[in-house]
Amino acid sequence: MEGAPGNRWLERDVPRGAAYDRRFAALAAAGHDVHGEARFVAALGVTSVLDAGCGTGRVAIELARRGHEVVGVDVDDQMLAVARDRAPQLSWVAADLTEVDLGRTFDAVVMAGNVMIFLAPGTEGAVLATVARHLHPGGLLVTGFSLGAGGMALPVYDALASDNALELVERFATWDRAAFVAGGVYAVSVHRRCP
Repeated sequence: MEGAPGNRWLERDVPRGAAYDRRFAALAAAGHDVHGEARFVAALGVTSVLDAGCGTGRVAIELARRGHEVVGVDVDDQMLAVARDRAPQLSWVAADLTEVDLGRTFDAVVMAGNVMIFLAPGTEGAVLATVARHLHPGGLLVTGFSLGAGGMALPVYDALASDNALELVERFATWDRAAFVAGGVYAVSVHRRCP
């Protein structure tokens, strides 16, 4: 699937599909916690979750294992092939986040794995509009992405979120809820869809 022109993820020469998944399998085998994002979302007390930019399904599969109803969406067919192989019982949708319409809403949308900074430049607002449409009123959008040169600045992200009736609830520096400090290198943000 091509996705939006200029999609930074699809343009990168990085391991995809099984090669990408092996990296996290190796980390888990070495004793590293690879489920911080799922633990964070599960702690929010939500039931249904859209994993937007789900990749190989690491977060979605762990959320399903914890009892959540999950749908995964990604633009990268190689990544989705691994997700479908690992968890064929889950719903995996090949689509661009600027235009996907699942015809339903969720308690939460999670965009882990730097989804926001891999989007085609200029499409970030359209993606936030799409995910907002997939949230119940009062539903939560959870994003985590690196900050810094070439990335998305938090004031820009927050303004785009606000334009789409999403209000900031809390922000952390890590998926383990470390306190966010201005000038940090990573942010995990929770926004609520205004009723």
